[in-house]
Amino acid sequence: MPTTSTKRPRAELRCTECGWTTPKWVGRCGECQAWGTIEEAGAAPARASVGALAPATPAASILDVDVETARARPTGVGELDRVLGGGLVPGAVVLLAGEPGVGKSTLLLDVAARAASAVEGRVLYVTGEESASQVRLRAERIGALHEDLLLTAETDLATVLGHIEAMDPALLVVDSVQTVADSAVDGSAGGVSQVRAVAATLIRAAKARAMPAMLVGHVTKDGSIAGPRVLEHLVDVVCQVEGERHSRLRLVRAVKNRFGATDEVGCFDLREDGIIGLPDPSGLFLSAAPEPVAGTCVTVTLEGRRPMPVEVQSLLTEPAGPPRRTVSGVDGARVAMMLAVLAARLEVGTAGKDVYVSTVGGARASEPAADLALGLALLSASLGRPVRPGVVAFGEVGLTGELRATTGVGRRLAEAARLGFTTAVVPSAGEAPANVAGIRVVRAANLAEAARECGLGPSGSGADR
Repeated sequence: MPTTSTKRPRAELRCTECGWTTPKWVGRCGECQAWGTIEEAGAAPARASVGALAPATPAASILDVDVETARARPTGVGELDRVLGGGLVPGAVVLLAGEPGVGKSTLLLDVAARAASAVEGRVLYVTGEESASQVRLRAERIGALHEDLLLTAETDLATVLGHIEAMDPALLVVDSVQTVADSAVDGSAGGVSQVRAVAATLIRAAKARAMPAMLVGHVTKDGSIAGPRVLEHLVDVVCQVEGERHSRLRLVRAVKNRFGATDEVGCFDLREDGIIGLPDPSGLFLSAAPEPVAGTCVTVTLEGRRPMPVEVQSLLTEPAGPPRRTVSGVDGARVAMMLAVLAARLEVGTAGKDVYVSTVGGARASEPAADLALGLALLSASLGRPVRPGVVAFGEVGLTGELRATTGVGRRLAEAARLGFTTAVVPSAGEAPANVAGIRVVRAANLAEAARECGLGPSGSGADR
């Protein structure tokens, strides 16, 4: 009789850090490049054919779909509503990620308290990282106390679901999703299998009850969200909280948003009494010097669609040893390129000097449109003459010294006019900028022309205009 061979299902190997799978063992994960994280995850189940099933409800015309259930409700925090696209949509799940100490828990506690006073219903705040008393102390410090804000310290998923069943909250906050564990799933809390199972269960509960949920997520050492990549695909909105540890400024930007744009940025000021939204953050980014100072120039960058004023400051000194190049808030490679352009096109030599470049208030000027302000600040520091008062400049500088067109000129000009600037130096390339009341637009073809318009020409004639 012919022998029948039965193939055993092949065991699947999975990375415990990111969830990457491979049919054979390797020492290093091919996705996150971590060493020693590949473990056996069990045999892959055999695939079975799927038959057709009669739908419970027939498909409806798109014109008959009710859109009221997808209307966003404001959270009471204007800067967060800007990022979310107007507020929280019923049943939406928002993942808020960021480095430790950046202000994620403080922001969500403030949102929970405001929601408790604004919506009909109670808000459930689940903390898995701190005790209830610790959260209460923070709530007292930031003024986030409300009788409809319910607090529980739980790390078991079944108990969390029990709280949801008993309280039927209008908003759920979980801090954080990596600390909650499902007893029916193997592995410790924070592992790939646990995070996937916990997130999927909480998302099902949110969708079934039309209950918005906000989850706090940890990040890895390289800044990406910890856990399996599928976590970002499961949730509706992914927000990243950014900010330097020694700066008060915090930026919240949407990496993914099913209900709005992903190019909006919210600005917050992290203080001792909480995290405060900044509709106008210009006070943090501009210095309050009473008179113009050599080595400074103001530009307007775009964070998504939001114009942000940034003041670039530079200092050139005689070195005590080998010349140094120190930067903060700007790209060191662009500073080196700008020094080379100044030396080759304007004959400004800085090879034997220490060069320090920084931004005010911990802002970041990383887009190419900040090149012109960076070049003018370095030229001003080298000449010892300040840029003409009331001037703002933006544009990309090429290696030949020409100014290249930049995007969002109208929004940049409107923000500069609102802040009181009277003259804007922009590239002559590209479309003509829109006329904005209260500000004179000067178009320059190269860095030398822009320098003359700012009073940094050979004779300083531009200062008399």
